[in-house]
Amino acid sequence: MSFFNTATLALEFAATLVEGVSDEGFTTGMAAIGAGLAMIPGVGVGIGQGKIGAEAVAATCRQPEAKSDILQTMIIGMGITETAAIYGVVIAFVLIFFS
Repeated sequence: MSFFNTATLALEFAATLVEGVSDEGFTTGMAAIGAGLAMIPGVGVGIGQGKIGAEAVAATCRQPEAKSDILQTMIIGMGITETAAIYGVVIAFVLIFFS
């Protein structure tokens, strides 16, 4: 069975599933799924910020005299990393409240 036959069958099956669903209900459901998917970057942000903090502590232990430079770089890095989570939250709110 080719990819296109499988895709066609999947689309036909999906069409039969949503026959009884209203347009408003379908839109609301898809917006909720999209909002959930928009929150996935939050996991990566948490992991990234933990790594940034751990590396900053390790660097400070190796060179205590460079603490202020390390702290400054860490804060800038965390701020840049946090923007991914903020974008995800904004997209989720837009999908939930304006769809």
